[in-house]
Amino acid sequence: MPNKLTWTDFEKVEMRVGTIIEANDFPEARNPSYQLKIDFGEEIGKRKTSAQITKLYHKDELIGKQVVAVVNFPKKQIANFMSECLVLGAVEGKNVTLLQTDKPVKNGLRIL
Repeated sequence: MPNKLTWTDFEKVEMRVGTIIEANDFPEARNPSYQLKIDFGEEIGKRKTSAQITKLYHKDELIGKQVVAVVNFPKKQIANFMSECLVLGAVEGKNVTLLQTDKPVKNGLRIL
């Protein structure tokens, strides 16, 4: 059974919608990954992240895709790259399916 959270705990996690504007290979990463640049709108701006999503996605198809990410984690060094957010996905083994909205929405909208 998963750990229980309070509503206050949940509210601390800033999940936002953003649009992928760049996707590049990341050969320095330990596991096959892409470097992504995501636009979260005016308030948050553009953030970089690394994502292990190469099994299900080609980098060209990622451009313009809206995704959900956590934007208030501390920055994290991954190889020679500084990750500034965490893209969310459903994980099954080594396959990660990105979480997305079913209709286009404004970049930066909060997920609750």
